Amino acid sequence: MIVTREQLAKMIDHTLLKPDATANSIINLCEEAKRYGFASVCVNPAHVSLASEMLKNTDVRVGTVIGFPFGATTTEVKAFETRNAIENGAQEFDMVINIGALKSAYYELVTRDIEGVVRIAKRARKSTTKVIIETGFLTDEQKVIACKLAMKAKADFVKTSTGFGAGGATIHDVRLMRATVGRKLGIKASGGIRTFERTIAMINAGANRIGTSAGVAIIESFKV
Repeated sequence: MIVTREQLAKMIDHTLLKPDATANSIINLCEEAKRYGFASVCVNPAHVSLASEMLKNTDVRVGTVIGFPFGATTTEVKAFETRNAIENGAQEFDMVINIGALKSAYYELVTRDIEGVVRIAKRARKSTTKVIIETGFLTDEQKVIACKLAMKAKADFVKTSTGFGAGGATIHDVRLMRATVGRKLGIKASGGIRTFERTIAMINAGANRIGTSAGVAIIESFKV
């Protein structure tokens, strides 16, 4: 359980990934992140430069998405996206696995895909790579396999969902993921988390990062 409002804020990735996000909405997102002390903002690659400029000389990190939202681009394209994001100032990289490859049991391909991003991401200062396994498309067995492949590829986190796929974060999935990775990886719960109560439930289940567009509302409704 979180002790303070400040500790909770430091577990939130303040997120805006809508395709129609404007420059002003990204600026507002960054201002909120500074005001509330969120861990990071998570924006689409086209907005990384703006977010980096807005958050320069602050503790708020700049995150972006790779292979988003379907994970169906090639490993080479994901690697390029990662390099470009680093050049624009990103420090955190939420990559979508090749979901179809996982479901086809092409596990070596999935591992190489993750490794390709992890290898490039390490060039960024204090980088963090989060692997989105998109739990809504997977069986429990496949979720476990995906988590193990992320560990093998030396990612930092596994993440439940894009928020654009079949379903979002569930308590069951977070518990399953934590049971699989132990303390070796972080777990980011994302997708449909909009209330303080739901946030705390995810943390109690094992999540140590929360991806949400409702960060301000969650912190404003903080209860001791």
